[in-house]
Amino acid sequence: MSEAASQRIFRSLKDDILKGLLPPGLQIRQEALAEQFGVSRVPVREALRQLESEGLLTSELHKGAFVSNRSLDEVEEMLDIRQALEMRALKLAFPNLTPQVIAEARNILTTYDNSNDPMEWRDLNVAFHMALYVPCNRPRLIKMIEDVVLVNYRFLRTYISQTVGRADPQVEHYQILDACEAGDSERALKLLENHIEHTRSALQQKRSLGPPTSPSKSGRHT
Repeated sequence: MSEAASQRIFRSLKDDILKGLLPPGLQIRQEALAEQFGVSRVPVREALRQLESEGLLTSELHKGAFVSNRSLDEVEEMLDIRQALEMRALKLAFPNLTPQVIAEARNILTTYDNSNDPMEWRDLNVAFHMALYVPCNRPRLIKMIEDVVLVNYRFLRTYISQTVGRADPQVEHYQILDACEAGDSERALKLLENHIEHTRSALQQKRSLGPPTSPSKSGRHT
């Protein structure tokens, strides 16, 4: 029962953090969560430990747990990690990119084109990339990519939400997919590298413009 409760609390808080409903720096109070979910503090503590292990919460001695924040330098370093992981996954997946995989990825992009929901854009973007990476057959690598990408989105949205929009990244998605379909692994990997580098450029541009503004619906989804 306690394990099921902790997972329910974990998933609820994780979803709210990734959606930006719980902003960076917000203190998370165990007693309030226990009352909200109708449980003791034991499953709450377990859920908070799991969130901390994924980098979503930070614990401070004698103060409690807070929704994690990241500096520009830390967000940029997360892009470095993401780039290395994703390029490795695509390289390993390439021999297994069947016509069915390509068709699935293309259908995701079509849905992305037709969506007007910014939160759905994020989910579809992740789904597109994962459709190309899952055939690498490295479950731990895939889990690491998912964790890095989802966590990084939250901070990228804070820093570059008003710098670039959806159109250019979506063009890049199609270019990556076309290279995969053509069997051109070298081009696909280079396009993926450039795809993530364009986000880094937007982040560096934001650094030169000053402090972040409020998130908007125009965030770059890479």
